[in-house]
Amino acid sequence: MMPNIDPRTMRNMMAKMGIKSSEINAEKVSIECPTKVIIIDNPQVTLIEAQGVKSFQITGEISEKERSVVIEISEEDVKLVMEKSGAGEDESRKALAEANGDIAAAILSLAGKEGQ
Repeated sequence: MMPNIDPRTMRNMMAKMGIKSSEINAEKVSIECPTKVIIIDNPQVTLIEAQGVKSFQITGEISEKERSVVIEISEEDVKLVMEKSGAGEDESRKALAEANGDIAAAILSLAGKEGQ
């Protein structure tokens, strides 16, 4: 950026260019991704508005944790797998869980077991 410019001068320059910034008092920021959650503790959050677009600048203590994915298996899916594969309810439910709810994959995995 520009060295040796005090923050007040920088704010004035940004205001002249139509850029507004404001601090947001936040305790915690959480970003939820498909496979993980990024958590930022003790964040310093700045809202920057320029040309009608809002963006956030976030700094702080970052940690990550895996996100558990819960797969809901409907009774209709279980019945369909049972009907097409000839397997029992428990076996069909287990095959659906192992296939992450993919009906076709569950049926194929059970059909593969029959041939063994």
